[in-house]
Amino acid sequence: MLLVIDMGNTNTVLGVYAGEKLLHHWRVWTDQEKTSDEYGVLLRNLYDQSHFSSREVKAIIVASVVPPLTPTIVELCERYFGLTPMVVGPGIKTGISIKMDNPKEVGADRIVNAVAAYAKHRRACIIVDFGTATTFDYVSAKGDYMGGVIAPGVNISAEALFRQASKLPRIEIAKPPSVVGKNTVSAMQSGIFYGYVALVDGIIQRIRKEVRHDPTVIATGGLARAIASESSEIHGIDENLTLEGLRIIYERNLSQDPVRLPGTEHT
Repeated sequence: MLLVIDMGNTNTVLGVYAGEKLLHHWRVWTDQEKTSDEYGVLLRNLYDQSHFSSREVKAIIVASVVPPLTPTIVELCERYFGLTPMVVGPGIKTGISIKMDNPKEVGADRIVNAVAAYAKHRRACIIVDFGTATTFDYVSAKGDYMGGVIAPGVNISAEALFRQASKLPRIEIAKPPSVVGKNTVSAMQSGIFYGYVALVDGIIQRIRKEVRHDPTVIATGGLARAIASESSEIHGIDENLTLEGLRIIYERNLSQDPVRLPGTEHT
C-alpha cells in the first residue's frame, strides 16, 4: 500500500492506495505545535478505526506547504512506519514543465493538482482549489504549468469580517435562502457565498480570455462542492485530486526505492 500525505495550512489530508484504488482517506487539523509522536498517536487511531495496519504501507509520499512541519512528518514516517518518505520538491519528477519566473515559489500542492488534472483530462485545465487560500492554476494543452491566481480563502474572508467589524457575528459558510438577506447572518452568508461564486466565475472568465482557449475547469478542496454548485464556469469537482496527484508522482519516481529503516516500530 502507498500512504499519501497532503499537508496544508489548515488541514492535512491522508490517503491509502492499493495500486490505483484509493481505499480510504482522512482529513485532520494541521497543528504546527504537534510533535511527531502526537501525530503518530493520531494516525494510529485513524488506522485502528479503518482496520488498516501500518505494516501494509510499503511507501509514503508527502506534499507540504508548511515547511516547519515537514521534518515532523518525515520523523513520523520513519518512526512509525520505518520508511523515509518521498517529499515533493526539487529533484522529484513531476512530468510537467513549470513556466514560472521562479518554479521553486510554486506550492507543492498546486503542482500536484496540476499533475493529476492533466493526467486525467489530457487537455488544458484550470484547477480551482478552495483551501486556506483560493487558488487558480492554469495547465496548457501541452501539459505545462503556466501560472495562476491566489485569492484569500473563503474562511479567511469570513473570519476577517467577524474580527474587524465589531457588530458582526462569526458565521457558518453556507448558501443562504436568498441573495437579499433578511437578517445579519443571512446577509453575511450571501456576501461571502455569492461573492465567492462571482469571484470564481469572474477570474475563470478572465483566464479564458487571456489564454484564448477553453480549458476544462476542475474544483477541489474543502468548500469545492458548496461553491461549485452555483458556479457557471466549473465543469467538475474532484475532491481527491491532490491525493491522486501524489500517487501519480510517486509512480513517476518508482526508480527511487523507498528506504526501509531497520529496527523501527509499527503502529
